[in-house]
Amino acid sequence: MGIGGWAMYCRHVKTDVIHIATKPMTEQLILGNVLKELIEKKTDLTVEVTEGVGGGTSNIQPAMLSGQFDIYPEYTGTAWSAVLKRTDAYDESLFNELSQAYKEEYNFEWVGMYGFNNTYGIGVRNEIAQAYGVKTYSDLARIAPSLTLGGEYDFFGREDGYAGLQRVYGMSFKATKDMDIGLKYTAISRGEVDAMPIFTTDGQLSIAPITVLQDDKHLYPSYMAGNVVRSEVLIAHPELRPVLESLNHTITDQEMAKMNYAVETEHQLPADVAHKFLVERNLI
Repeated sequence: MGIGGWAMYCRHVKTDVIHIATKPMTEQLILGNVLKELIEKKTDLTVEVTEGVGGGTSNIQPAMLSGQFDIYPEYTGTAWSAVLKRTDAYDESLFNELSQAYKEEYNFEWVGMYGFNNTYGIGVRNEIAQAYGVKTYSDLARIAPSLTLGGEYDFFGREDGYAGLQRVYGMSFKATKDMDIGLKYTAISRGEVDAMPIFTTDGQLSIAPITVLQDDKHLYPSYMAGNVVRSEVLIAHPELRPVLESLNHTITDQEMAKMNYAVETEHQLPADVAHKFLVERNLI
């Protein structure tokens, strides 16, 4: 490569613009704004965010490989199954293996693990949890024959849905109800159902009268959120690493649910919610 070509290559690698992608989910829109404001406040870099990329991982991963994007928030369980194509269930004891595979196969790194886990869960009405001392799925299995389980149609057809609860925990409910996903929280608040599947960062969880139970036999994989970053970008911009690492363990499941609720129900802007988070955590 001639001097002119090498100079052009260096300018290409050491671009002052960082390109971030997010998936079409509320919490990803918030995280994209968190990354943009934090990086721009803490470095001399400019950040461009492509929000809500259709297809999520399936389209962002190849765009990361081509260099179109530099960073995106991802979930460990999704990376394990959808990117690495591993068929065994993921838990966080496999994180080092996941990280090593990403480095070896894609030259990507996981930097900045937020601390929240957007996985499947089961919630029960608070009054039932309190009356029966229900804290785990195994606890729920003992009283399930007297309860009604509500859920969206596909929950009752998926192998990791009701069938998984029956297989792993021996759960058998008195009755089950198919419900539209948007009506679940209304139904449980009215006492029309006693238990239901949730996502652990659902915005509605921050106000619903629900206790989220512990998956004590690990039916569901872990989906811890973190940033996937091209190693080439970390080499070109070493100042990025400590900035991203400052996000380690800054968001709990409950805090992410609350931020999602602020956007989805209170109609706050993702950028405003992100800014408030950064200020409250003294990150900016």
